[in-house]
Amino acid sequence: MLFRSAWVAAVRNVKQAVSIPVMASNRINTPQIAEEIIASGAADLVSMARPLLADPDFARKVRLGLDAEINTCIACNQACLDRIFTERTATCLVNPRAGHEVEFPTGKAAVVKKLAVVGGGAAGMAFAINAAERGHQVTLYEATHELGGQLNLARQAPGKSEFNELLRYFRVMLEKYKVAVHLGKAANADLLKAGHFDEIVVATGIVPRKPDIPGVNHPKVLNYVEVLAGHKPVGRRVAILGAGGIGFDVAEFLVGDHAESLDTEAFHKAWGVRADETSPGGLTAPQVQPPVRSVYMFQRKPESLGKNLGKSTGWILKAKLKKAKVVMTPGATYDAIDDEGLHYTVDGKTQVLDVDNVILCTGQVSERGLAAHLQKAGLKFHIIGGADFAEELDALRAIDQATRLAVNI
Repeated sequence: MLFRSAWVAAVRNVKQAVSIPVMASNRINTPQIAEEIIASGAADLVSMARPLLADPDFARKVRLGLDAEINTCIACNQACLDRIFTERTATCLVNPRAGHEVEFPTGKAAVVKKLAVVGGGAAGMAFAINAAERGHQVTLYEATHELGGQLNLARQAPGKSEFNELLRYFRVMLEKYKVAVHLGKAANADLLKAGHFDEIVVATGIVPRKPDIPGVNHPKVLNYVEVLAGHKPVGRRVAILGAGGIGFDVAEFLVGDHAESLDTEAFHKAWGVRADETSPGGLTAPQVQPPVRSVYMFQRKPESLGKNLGKSTGWILKAKLKKAKVVMTPGATYDAIDDEGLHYTVDGKTQVLDVDNVILCTGQVSERGLAAHLQKAGLKFHIIGGADFAEELDALRAIDQATRLAVNI
């Protein structure tokens, strides 16, 4: 857990100053962290909130020695705090049953089916686990050699490394419920027909959308997958087209070396935090590191960039990009991309921005090629996740949709 040593030290200071029991709280999301705090003497008790949305059986699993099966809170805040702050019912990205328990049937399926899942991203894995838990015989096909899909990109963004915990949980549960996982296997209609599956679930995800811009195939143009996956080198001056969540993640990924999201000391220096008692409020002047790139963000909508970022985390991301001197331009029309750079128009004025790379964060398109073949072959199938709806990458929606299908199929 990031920054735990300094946090524990602060709690210990409280305990030393009072004569009553002290309870520690916030980001205690594994039994190991809780045990460490108690064993260190820093606190007498620990409390949890979000981790019990992620897994209400947390305590029972610890008691039974099933720590590996705990569905860990990843602190995304997307479905809990962000919903509370916008007057909606709280739930959980990793556990869509939270707050909606009566909507999800429990127990074994009345009729056991032989099911195929095509795609090992968030939606495919969530469906496979929940369906297998109900007693269905499930086979999962993933075309690449790694499970995770878009989660493997999300966890590359600074501060989102805890998506690794979700992937860990998925792998543990796939093994527990004996889902037959085939990696590096691109399932087609012939293979699935030969498998005699009762039903097929298409979770083939998305592909990045390529906008209709003159010069969009220029060598300096990259898409966000190529950048976050490290497939292509990125220059020192960069234009990002699209300012949704992915655009902001890419911008943060590109402006620094990410040390502050992985190292306690680097975080304290970057945000002006003192872990001792030598300065009022534990604050000091931030030590701002120069960005490693000049980043320019553009969007077509004539409104503030980042308007729809999460209530609880968006302000942090925007503050960080502001410190990195990222230039944000709304209301832009993309005219062309060529050797000179990005040609664009704002308020009727045409300009040229000299950049090494133009990175496309301009949305996604559902990958439904397999679904079309299945339909032609007369096979029964369902579509979930990004393959069903690709407007915004949303693990919350994908896992919820997959779980609901699994408990009702």
